Amino acid sequence: MTAAPAAGAGPALAAEPPPPFEITRVFTETRLDSWLAVGLVLAAGLYLYGVHRLRMRGDRWPVARTVFFLGPGLGGIASVTVSGLHAYDTALFSVHMVQHMVLSMIAPIFLALGAPVTLALRTLPKRPRQRLVAVVHSRVARVYTFPLVAFTIFVVNPFVLYFTDLYRYTLEHAWAHEVVHAHFIMTGCVFFWPMLGLDPIPNRWPYPGRALLMLLSVPFHTVLGLTIMQSSTLFGGDWYPSLNLAWSDPWNDQVVAGGIVWAGGEFVSITMLAVLVVQWVRQSEREARRIDRDLDRQEARQRAAGTPA
Repeated sequence: MTAAPAAGAGPALAAEPPPPFEITRVFTETRLDSWLAVGLVLAAGLYLYGVHRLRMRGDRWPVARTVFFLGPGLGGIASVTVSGLHAYDTALFSVHMVQHMVLSMIAPIFLALGAPVTLALRTLPKRPRQRLVAVVHSRVARVYTFPLVAFTIFVVNPFVLYFTDLYRYTLEHAWAHEVVHAHFIMTGCVFFWPMLGLDPIPNRWPYPGRALLMLLSVPFHTVLGLTIMQSSTLFGGDWYPSLNLAWSDPWNDQVVAGGIVWAGGEFVSITMLAVLVVQWVRQSEREARRIDRDLDRQEARQRAAGTPA
């Protein structure tokens, strides 16, 4: 006889343990019936429609932006939420950490590189465009996108999730688990959107300030990863041992999860820091060329007027 699920438990608790993890199951266990899958398809459709409208009126839109937004951006989210990985995100802590890194760090960077706000402002009719501008520059948006606020939320969230009973709650309730996925995406976007600065959003810091924040984010991922690896208790309590997975050891899997946070966080942060430095150098070069052009025009006007340069 199968025991009934605990009262108040969601589908995540009642679900049967998955079979041994194999790469092929990432493709065979894909699901397209979740609300997140619908949202991804809708976002892709709206973006492509905006690009189509620009082209119909003769305007250009960089192909790279479309590739970034649809590929590593929306595609990155899909690869860890609607692919077969979803069958293991409550069975393996390491798989959950892969989701965490992709949803909060990798996908938001490429979504920002797609500049969807700029695309919307160039294609929306007047009234919806005015509403979008009002939302982007609202007080709430200004507060949450202020770099220090966004940085604090970004680095504190994982500690609040994993070092409280909240993580166990998300394992027991499927809806809470999905909300955490959405929360990862939103906090990542709030942090990285002002960093890259392609869209016209408030609170855009100069490049030295952005680079400093990215540099400061590196030790937080190191501390989080090492703490998870060296923890003497299992995250999620007895959740993972209770699954009785003969093919996985919860303790070893937790060490792998910590390593993913440590290595993945440092790699993304350092790569992003390098991107900011390159943008900073290019901006300086553009500013130098602009100053040179201004000086050349002034000299030309002085010569035309017969005044010594």
